[in-house]
Order: sequence, then C-alpha cells, then structure tokens
Amino acid sequence: MRGGGNMNKMMKQMQKMQKDMLKAQEELQEMTFEATAGGGMVKVVANGKKEITDIEIKEEVVDPDDVEMLQDLIIAATNEVLKEVEDKTNDTMGKFTKGLNLPGGMF
Repeated sequence: MRGGGNMNKMMKQMQKMQKDMLKAQEELQEMTFEATAGGGMVKVVANGKKEITDIEIKEEVVDPDDVEMLQDLIIAATNEVLKEVEDKTNDTMGKFTKGLNLPGGMF
C-alpha cells in the first residue's frame, strides 16, 4: 500500500481547496461594486453575482432633448461595474486554479 498516504493527503488538500473556493465565492457574491460615468453624473452599483442593485442619476444630466447621452452614460457605467466584478472574480478565483491549466481559460 505504498503511496496510499500520499493519495489521502492529496484528497484532503483537494477537499480543503474546494471548501476555500466555496467560501471565496460566497464572499465575492456579498461584495458591492460601483462605477460612474460622466464625471459622476451616473453611478451604477452591482453585487458579486453581477446583478445591478442600484442606479443613481444626477438630475442635471437628465435632458429630454438628449436622451441618447443619458443612455450612453448608463451603458458605460454598467459595463464598467460589470468589468470590475469580473476582474475581482478572476483575481480571487484564479488563486485556486493557478497552475492547474484548466481548459477554456476558466478563471
């Protein structure tokens, strides 16, 4: 039964890594991210689940004659906040998968 101890040790390490990954995922989901556009005229807030939880629009940016600009600011802030969530997720989860050479660029 040579090497059985190594297998048990590896299984325990994998179980610990899985537990740590789940904890990190839970912590990420509870985090809040925000981004602004137009010099702070539009602010979008998201959680770690990539759900938009709040949008704040300064009254002075609301121009009925230029709705397109407001739409562009909302899109820009939304894309930025979702990028921040994605970057933080990749950074956090990438610590667990570093060196594993997972297919498809996972994490």
